[in-house]
Amino acid sequence: MKNIIDDLNYRGLIKDYSNEDELRKLLSSPQTIYCGFDPSAASMHIGNFVMILLLMRLQKAGHRVLAVVGGGTGMIGDPSGKSKERNLLDLKQLENNTKSVRDQLARFINLEDETKGLLVNNYEWLNQITLLEYLRDYGKYFPINYLLNKEIIKSRMDVGISYTEFSYNILQAIDFLKLYQMYGCRIQIGGSDQWGNLTSGLELIRKVEGHETLVGVMTSHLIVNSEGQKFGKSEAGAIYLDENLTSPYQMYQYFINVSDVDAARYLKVFTFLSKEEIEEVTKKHQEDLSQRFAQKKLAFEITRLIHSQEKAQEAEETSEALFKQEFQKMNEKQLQEVLGHLEVEIDEKTILEDALIKVGAAKSKREAREFLSNGSILLNGEKVYDSALVLEKKDAYYHQYFVLRRGKKNYYLIKIV
Repeated sequence: MKNIIDDLNYRGLIKDYSNEDELRKLLSSPQTIYCGFDPSAASMHIGNFVMILLLMRLQKAGHRVLAVVGGGTGMIGDPSGKSKERNLLDLKQLENNTKSVRDQLARFINLEDETKGLLVNNYEWLNQITLLEYLRDYGKYFPINYLLNKEIIKSRMDVGISYTEFSYNILQAIDFLKLYQMYGCRIQIGGSDQWGNLTSGLELIRKVEGHETLVGVMTSHLIVNSEGQKFGKSEAGAIYLDENLTSPYQMYQYFINVSDVDAARYLKVFTFLSKEEIEEVTKKHQEDLSQRFAQKKLAFEITRLIHSQEKAQEAEETSEALFKQEFQKMNEKQLQEVLGHLEVEIDEKTILEDALIKVGAAKSKREAREFLSNGSILLNGEKVYDSALVLEKKDAYYHQYFVLRRGKKNYYLIKIV
């Protein structure tokens, strides 16, 4: 079978290997590989999708993948990247989050054949370990100095860390050991901020199963944009995989607006396009940067992967209609999605001059008339000059909406009530 490491390196996905030569040797034949997912929220976000895609790539390359939901470790909380203790989730919320994360993972991982993919919950084994077993069978393998040197723990020493979060490192190490024993899992992957947890798992397996045991870990880069800012944030917050939190259109818009540098890099990270296809896209993009060809390809591919071909096409059409200001081509749902955050309700029969003031497009009647007289106001795509024009439902999109534009960039959505 083809070794996937070269492709992962081309895509810039791997930051650290426990031993690259050993991992190449392992990945030259079918392996069982796992990645853990924290149910600290009801939906995963686009940063988590990097790891989901990594599992998908490994599965397509012929390996069995284990997507592990941290129903057990989620009760404790990972100290990684935190400046203070997490607020522990109540059990009901944790149960709901765990189910939601499992459902999302099942959309992407092929689970039709258990020899190719499995979803497991670490609560199944962590819940069975008594306190005395935890201390005798696992805690004894971890010298305090070893744990204190872990960056995820060391970074918290000044502000303080409870024993609860201090123990997380050992719990995750137990996961790797259990998965090795139950499923023959020899490789763990995770984000680069998980390096300390991943290597503890290696240590535990080798101490329990023997130092010659061939196991390995590798971490993925935490994705940042070309300005070094944390990836996956928009003005509205994180980009979630749940379309009720981040719609397909919002996801499409996020990626179509990334920089040229980021678009070329993200094509490698977030799509299954081959090296040849990516190079063809970037070549075409460079021929005319104004067409944003790479961004359009990226936005479509990732929206298609996360939602569907149909929803990606709809997001693409909505985006094109917005760019061309062809609001009449949008259905009511699309109109609401694109401009709903700008909606202002106005009584029917209101004259346009007063409507401009009500929505904030003008500060006074004098200013409103000035904007109208110099052709700065468009109503449903048409320039209007009449300050006394009466807004009626019969003239509105879907008998209730007017799209008002002042100048080139100031949009307002009027809803007639």
